[in-house]
Amino acid sequence: MNSRDENKLDNPTWNSLSETHSGFAIDYNGTKFYNPDYCPFGGFVKPETTVAAINEYAALAQSFFIVGEKPEIPDSLKIAKELVCLQMIIYDKIDQPITTEITKLTEEHNTDLCDLVNLVQPGYFKTKTPLLGDYYGIFINNQLVAITGERMKMDNFTEVSAIVTHPDHTGKGYAKQLITHVVNTIFSQNKTPYLHVVESNIGAIGLYEKLGFVTRRKMSLWNIAKNQ
Repeated sequence: MNSRDENKLDNPTWNSLSETHSGFAIDYNGTKFYNPDYCPFGGFVKPETTVAAINEYAALAQSFFIVGEKPEIPDSLKIAKELVCLQMIIYDKIDQPITTEITKLTEEHNTDLCDLVNLVQPGYFKTKTPLLGDYYGIFINNQLVAITGERMKMDNFTEVSAIVTHPDHTGKGYAKQLITHVVNTIFSQNKTPYLHVVESNIGAIGLYEKLGFVTRRKMSLWNIAKNQ
């Protein structure tokens, strides 16, 4: 992988929707969004297209995100918040023991998966988000208590996402084992894993750094919603 490839991470949503995930794209000729049933994210390469594109997409989604540069938006909408994230990347497989059984989640787990993510990280995860990649979980007494999966995908990069543990089951190393499994699986597919984490989430950042992730850059997620 050369640095030119890695530059695609500067605009991860656009490039995912132009490559591996093109089948999920709604294309507004310079701004692209995921179909909102799958993921409320968009990106752009032509700033002059964002106002019209965002206006049209707002008819499909109540609240959504532009990932990357700040977009121009129509007067009928507002930027509800800017989430400043660290974009982190890892270059080598993780050498960590996996001592807990990890289950590849299927359609039958979808309700449990969505419920757990929206309990811990509400607002991002839609009923069809699991169709964007593979998701893995840990069950304790038949309860899904921790998950990690894949979201945005390019030809050479896969985003690690939905790193979630039920509040009653934290501190047991489940996230570390799931991240190890997902990262190493992505490497086995000849892709490089990366992730986004809110810059204030110091605990998560520390875990990712211990596993070998390094911060590549800051990445803003602009939450756009209707003016009330």
